[in-house]
Amino acid sequence: MKETIEQLVKTALKNLGLPEVSFAIEHPDDVAHGDYAVNVAMVLAKQAKLNPRECATKIVSELERTLPSTISKVEIAGPGFINLYLSSRYFVDAVSEVLKGGKGYGKNMQFSKDVWAIEYASPNPNKSMHLGHMRNAITGIALCNILEANGARVIREMVDNNRGIAIAKLMWGYLVAAKKDGVRVGNASYWQSHKSEWHTPESRVLKADRFVDELYVKGAAECENSENEKKVRQLVVDWEAGDKVVWDLWETVLKYAHDGQAETLSRLGARFDYVWHEHEHYEKGKQYVESGLEKGIFKKLPDGAVLTDLSQFKLTDTVVQKQDGTSLYITQDIALTDLKKIKHNANHLVWVIGPEQSLALQQLFAVCEQLGIGKREEFTHIAYGYVSIKGQGKMSSRAGNVVYVDDLFDEAKTKVESIVKERIGEGDPSLIAEAVAHSAVTYEILKVARQKDIAFDMEMALSFEGDSGPYLLYSAVRAKSILDKAEKAGIKASLEKVDADIAMVERMVARYGEVVARAGVEMAPHQIALYLIELSSAFNSWYGNTKIVDAEDVHSPWRVAVTASVRIVLENGLALLGMKVPERM
Repeated sequence: MKETIEQLVKTALKNLGLPEVSFAIEHPDDVAHGDYAVNVAMVLAKQAKLNPRECATKIVSELERTLPSTISKVEIAGPGFINLYLSSRYFVDAVSEVLKGGKGYGKNMQFSKDVWAIEYASPNPNKSMHLGHMRNAITGIALCNILEANGARVIREMVDNNRGIAIAKLMWGYLVAAKKDGVRVGNASYWQSHKSEWHTPESRVLKADRFVDELYVKGAAECENSENEKKVRQLVVDWEAGDKVVWDLWETVLKYAHDGQAETLSRLGARFDYVWHEHEHYEKGKQYVESGLEKGIFKKLPDGAVLTDLSQFKLTDTVVQKQDGTSLYITQDIALTDLKKIKHNANHLVWVIGPEQSLALQQLFAVCEQLGIGKREEFTHIAYGYVSIKGQGKMSSRAGNVVYVDDLFDEAKTKVESIVKERIGEGDPSLIAEAVAHSAVTYEILKVARQKDIAFDMEMALSFEGDSGPYLLYSAVRAKSILDKAEKAGIKASLEKVDADIAMVERMVARYGEVVARAGVEMAPHQIALYLIELSSAFNSWYGNTKIVDAEDVHSPWRVAVTASVRIVLENGLALLGMKVPERM
């Protein structure tokens, strides 16, 4: 409908000989002021120095000549806003489309020619995932789903940063701090011959990534001693030289990390079409440095380091190769970007990464354009704000107040389980509690515009009333319960006997496709999250004031149809955010 109104207004301007201008089409806060409000007369008045009311009067007169049956009337409000009111026929058609569309309702094809490769999550395999990783993953999951709903082909990617000094610290921590008898052994060859003497996650009764996390902390602490740091750095050298014993140790600790992180990622709902392993491509970056030097894109400094020239992009320069010839993160990222383009033939590459990497990514995008890998507009950095726990301030490993994803989920699940048990009476509440806990955490993250910081509030997140994930699930389950009741009463959905007054719930249902399209263009999951809360609120308010299942009321079949459409839209919208609706709760 928004597109229809936009075209109607543009045609009216053309017919009136008025200049074409950009204007906004919004939903008024109060439906008494119409279903859509257009500010075109205000914009015209400012640009063409005309009276806004006079402009609006001319435009409205022209619009009234060509109004489709889905718009019942147009009127002028305030200093020159043009308000449009939709007809009952429009909302009947909207409900009909929802019922026919089912799980496919709300999807569009605006990005049907696009291939998006989206890198998200990508936790370093030397620690457990914490709240920052959680926001990254939840944001990435939603973005992938939303872009697919807008017709794009989406490739979900993760990068396994599985080499370098951080991983060497983990390997060292495992050697010196995981022996069962507590004896310190810093010899990889001895370990390889006596593996049974070392703890495993099972023997420590720890989730695999938490086992790794503890050992990495110990390995990092060891590096405060210069002698130990030399030994850790030697592990990197030996690994790069292909030392079989060191590679065995490397593969062992990484398997623990990957196994544990895979459980957490699965719990979050993350899945990946392709995983890039750093050790497979990190050396390729040097080839791009040589190419850049040959083309005059890079310059070699007197000390031998290689520097970019990004003045044309108004960016600070960065080193792409150290003076000793070793590469940096940007060097291997250049190679990886080209590999992504080649493998996926994608015209959009997206990095879901924290805001602290903004400059580095802008430099990467600029260099990739210089090297002919792709245009900067093909590369997008999706940044997001920081996450803290309400009342605890910013998290810090040193301060010891890092909150792990699994701990947060477990706490949420435990708190919810007793509530769910009371509600469902019989049966195992565990699965329902997991779904509710997941919805609580997911919605609490996604309801906030992604670049804003979040102070996670567990009490608010777990509330079954108001602005929360459980409230959304409860609304969907309530709709299903009403439909089950209608089926038992023999009342089938029908679009014939429509209520005289169109309620807010029908209006909200009709807006879903518009919200999905906008969220796709702006890559803004919070728009869907906030829409779903508005829909749920409108539905529950309508339910509280309207008898839906009533065999004596000729309007009951229409109300059942509306309820069915609410159920479909809620499930579809929640699926885009990565949330599943339980059968009951």
